[in-house]
Amino acid sequence: MNYKTILVHIDDDKELDQRANIAAQITQSHHAHLIGLAVTGVSRYFFSGDDPSIVAPYYAQYADALQTRAQLAIARFEKNMVGQTELSYEIQFAQDEICGGMGLRARYADLIIIGQTNPNLASLATASDFPESIILQSGRPVLLIPHSRSVTRFGKNAVVAWDGSREAARAALDALPLLKKCTTVHLLIINPNEQAETHGEEPGADFALFLARHDIKVEIEIRNTPTIIGNAILQACQELSADLLVMGAYGHSRFREMLMGGVSKTILTKMNLPVLMAH
Repeated sequence: MNYKTILVHIDDDKELDQRANIAAQITQSHHAHLIGLAVTGVSRYFFSGDDPSIVAPYYAQYADALQTRAQLAIARFEKNMVGQTELSYEIQFAQDEICGGMGLRARYADLIIIGQTNPNLASLATASDFPESIILQSGRPVLLIPHSRSVTRFGKNAVVAWDGSREAARAALDALPLLKKCTTVHLLIINPNEQAETHGEEPGADFALFLARHDIKVEIEIRNTPTIIGNAILQACQELSADLLVMGAYGHSRFREMLMGGVSKTILTKMNLPVLMAH
């Protein structure tokens, strides 16, 4: 089981180079095809009516600036692809707002790669709820790359956050191609006694057996802590020297308002390693 089509977001943020290199690494490892997508951040409906320069001249200038910005990001992405031998890739350009443009194309990929929102560097084209929107609406696993640190190692030592939920099961299944290539996989269970009916007498045993049938050997890590769950997960990842966290995303969307559960929100805000989320 491999990913065959990988979609990576092209933007002019400072993490683009890192995101592009990780995307290329995964693409080559899975003999897949990589699509780099740049989205202007301007709704496609703006271009579907009258001449924008007549309808809204100032907005047209703003749209032109965003298109130029996207083209510069594409050029930077292409530089990262130079020297990537035997890499199958293409670049796509979308005149659309970010969540709609990326979300539509996400459904034709096996894995989506985007960056974590950096609250200190607001983007003209990328909405602050972009990760939540893609996670909840795309129907695909989303790999988020952190902005807080440089990723020097990826996909060797994974932590799978397991609570017996549908979302956690979905994330682990979607992450199988990555987990198969890991040297070590930890099945992390926080406070299993609080969900005894879900975990059973031997927390993690059934899911470890499920993963073993996929040729993935796991080490079960049980932590009992009063710490906020999201913080406990990140602390465990640090102690285990993890370079990938796999977890379910909890929440729902309502009229473009992204509502994420407490654990998911904590991870999205404080993550310092690549995180694969699925909903």
